[in-house]
Amino acid sequence: MTQPLPRTYIYLHGFASSPDSFKANYLRRRFTEISIPLTIPNLNHGDFSHLTLTRQLEQVAREFPPEPATVTLIGSSFGGLTSAWLAERYPQVDRLVLLAPAFEFLSHWMASLGPKRLEFWQEQGYLPIYHYGEKREIPLSYQFILDAQGYVENQLQRQLPTLILHGVKDEVIPVEASRRFVTSRPWVKQVELDSDHGLGNVMPEIWEAIKGFCGI
Repeated sequence: MTQPLPRTYIYLHGFASSPDSFKANYLRRRFTEISIPLTIPNLNHGDFSHLTLTRQLEQVAREFPPEPATVTLIGSSFGGLTSAWLAERYPQVDRLVLLAPAFEFLSHWMASLGPKRLEFWQEQGYLPIYHYGEKREIPLSYQFILDAQGYVENQLQRQLPTLILHGVKDEVIPVEASRRFVTSRPWVKQVELDSDHGLGNVMPEIWEAIKGFCGI
């Protein structure tokens, strides 16, 4: 009988968040209870001001184990978008769990900022962003926007088991963004929850969904 390949689980936190976020800590505890390691890299990388999606992809890829071990990515919000791009580029990723993934991130975020703040950001090069992990404002380079514009989501076409869990009251990334993503990708399963972007009130449901989906 063929032995299953060793599997690494990696959780990717959201934008302006940290490995000490509520969801990260919750999942860390649950994985510890069943004696499975969960890697949670700090995507701020000690330099939130120069964060880009490209940098996150490169950083997380360095966490991958040697092949042929496989990787399951659990990504929250911008970490979910990062997970989707990692899966597109690295065949080692064979399963995705996306929590309120930040699909259509730029269009939603830029609309919330408004044209005047965007113009200021472009002209000045940096914009103060409230960082929830640091609990303070940190200037973020406009390179973040320029880099993200190079990632076109209709190129995310790799067919692998994918579970999306998204709150119907999400005020940051509307659930419709995930619905549009799923429409043309029949290999993706979406579960809608009675929650907002934080998903804090439904973490037990999310954990049960993760266990069932990942077979743990």
